[in-house]
Amino acid sequence: MIKDMVNYRNLLVFFLFAGTLVSTLQGQQDSQYTQYMYNTMSVNPAYAGSRGQLSIAALYRAQWVGLDGAPKTQTLNLHSPIRNSKLGYGISVVNDNIGDGVVQETYLDAVLSYTLDVSRTGKLSFGLKVGGNLLNLDFEKLRNFDSEPIQGDDISNNFSPNFGIGAYYHTDKFYLGLSAPNMLETDYFDNSQRDANSVQFQSTERLNFYLITGYVFDLNSTLKFKPALLTKMVGGAPLQLDFSGTFLLNEKFSFGAAYRWDAAMSALVGFQLSEQLMLGLAYDKETTELGGTQFNDGSFEVFLRFELVKSFRRLVSPRFF
Repeated sequence: MIKDMVNYRNLLVFFLFAGTLVSTLQGQQDSQYTQYMYNTMSVNPAYAGSRGQLSIAALYRAQWVGLDGAPKTQTLNLHSPIRNSKLGYGISVVNDNIGDGVVQETYLDAVLSYTLDVSRTGKLSFGLKVGGNLLNLDFEKLRNFDSEPIQGDDISNNFSPNFGIGAYYHTDKFYLGLSAPNMLETDYFDNSQRDANSVQFQSTERLNFYLITGYVFDLNSTLKFKPALLTKMVGGAPLQLDFSGTFLLNEKFSFGAAYRWDAAMSALVGFQLSEQLMLGLAYDKETTELGGTQFNDGSFEVFLRFELVKSFRRLVSPRFF
């Protein structure tokens, strides 16, 4: 009985903070990443091909470990420049699992970018992302967490098309990007007009805007430092600011910290295991009331990137972003 109450509380708290909340949900946001700097194509399609080589990256995020039903996100993306052209391409797959199968979303996107040389070292890219997402919503599983009546029909593999745009400028040491990964606002479900005695909520895909920037300082011959900023803006939600500072030692080992404004503190480490393979780890601890609960052990991310460095050696750009 106590475990059931804990499970219900955990899931309810999760929905409250994730944006799929019971009792009048007003805005669904894109997936959240701490290591977005190694997963940039997910927030800006113009990034595709900017590393100058074929790059394949996978990321797994477990959010709010210890909370039953907390989000889990898997991301896989591939991108590369097209040789002897100004074009780049990419493919992105993102899967979100919320509430142990209550809500499952899979985003499938194809990306195309076009890059201009605007100065001796500066490149300006424009990107387009086309695809959509598959939504599954299991009301029967949701009812297991709530004694109140929940009215709604299950949603199975509901496909919603979408597209996104972005611009990305970078030199050897500086980058700046602006993007809107999902331009169409889609209503997924809405039971707010049903029986007033039942739990009421709606889910709508809102337009998310991202601004990213960073600069690499050469502190000495072996150590680099990169401060970075991600700003996320979406209607109906607070402005999100992510500040990070990361050191790179001997082009092999990176370490740093990040702060998500009024939300979380993070620690990040990365290991360049070989010329082609990089491993990244991150841990978040909430600074909100949610972070102080005994059920929340923080959030974890694991990132793995493989690049065909030797095949594209002439085009390699700084691996620090």
